[in-house]
Amino acid sequence: MKIIHTSDWHLGCSLRGRKRYEESAAFLDWLGELLEKESIDVLLVAGDIFDTTTPSNRAQELYYRFLCRVAESSCRHVVITAGNHDSPTFLNAPRELLRHLQVYIVGKIGESLDDEVLLLKNAQGEAELIVAAVPYLRDRDIRSVEAGESLEDKARKLVEGIRSHYELVGQRAEEIRAALPGPPVPVVAMGHLFAAGGSTVEGDGVRELYLGSLAHVGRDFPPVFNYVALGHLHKAQLVGGQENCRYSGAPIPMGFAEALREKQAIMVEFCAGQMGVTPVKVPIFKALQSIRGDREEIERQLEELKSKAQKAWLEIIYEGKEIIGDLREQMEAATAGTELDLLRVSDNRSWQQVMNLMEEGEILSELDHSEVFRRCMEAHEVEAGQRQVLLQMYNEILDSLLMEDVMAE
Repeated sequence: MKIIHTSDWHLGCSLRGRKRYEESAAFLDWLGELLEKESIDVLLVAGDIFDTTTPSNRAQELYYRFLCRVAESSCRHVVITAGNHDSPTFLNAPRELLRHLQVYIVGKIGESLDDEVLLLKNAQGEAELIVAAVPYLRDRDIRSVEAGESLEDKARKLVEGIRSHYELVGQRAEEIRAALPGPPVPVVAMGHLFAAGGSTVEGDGVRELYLGSLAHVGRDFPPVFNYVALGHLHKAQLVGGQENCRYSGAPIPMGFAEALREKQAIMVEFCAGQMGVTPVKVPIFKALQSIRGDREEIERQLEELKSKAQKAWLEIIYEGKEIIGDLREQMEAATAGTELDLLRVSDNRSWQQVMNLMEEGEILSELDHSEVFRRCMEAHEVEAGQRQVLLQMYNEILDSLLMEDVMAE
């Protein structure tokens, strides 16, 4: 029995206004080839299939074309659960039709646990795997609301509700397994949640699932589960250092901060009562490059990328002391005629630095505008030679605006 665990496809997602259909299509082609090459029996997709609850026609086309391809392959079963980005109703709509293709969709918890606890059989009709396919558990699914609840009360009840639900599906899986003849059948759980100790990457788009960050689920899943396939966190990682409880992570980097992080799908193999877990590296389908520094460092890194004829989406973060009013225009000129597609230019100096220079008892609105500008230059460590010229230009602009107001009156 060979399984591939993946999640967080986010079909239809964008990066800085650029749609990423080509990357998603390339990933799904690669995944289809992997299923065939490794003779995979079961594909598990742990939530966030789409990036929004109303996916575009093109995103839907990618999804259904892939499912049709898998149905014609040696992969016998596909189990898909909804994530917090997905519409449970939308995912569930074709589930009876898709079940004829051995594609099992669980968009939301049902009236019966058997809607989530699936018994998968091989071509001979023999049980080969039990899957506790738990979708993203919404607040209303797992807790009652009481007047006067504190945030801590809500978080505690959410965690208790999630833990209780996994205990129930675990018990149902044990009942099904106990009724089967022969040696014990492996049991796998799926989930879309934030496990305690899990880590994210800045800018990866991971949302807090519940109000506040207290409702992180513990690592104590029922022991009946031989493997726990999780989704939601975009960084591939173990939960609590356990090899059999993992996030596969998103297959494509959701932001520039993830650009250099290896992406994975997880292959799980059960053989003769033993389990093996092997991460499979996902190729890079669109290179993302982030460079930062002062003007000289940025120019150096740009030249290095251009010398390699690097084809990539590019982010530039300026961290120099010199004020450059036309930074975007300069960076566009520097990348013109190259394979570098400039998506973002950012000046990383924070206005918080200005506020840090406020003295006790001072109120910003009571300071002279020239004093505020002077402190701004000081906070950003503008070179002394530039300060007087910039202050003069600033005052000229203000005088000009004041004169326009007078004329208008």
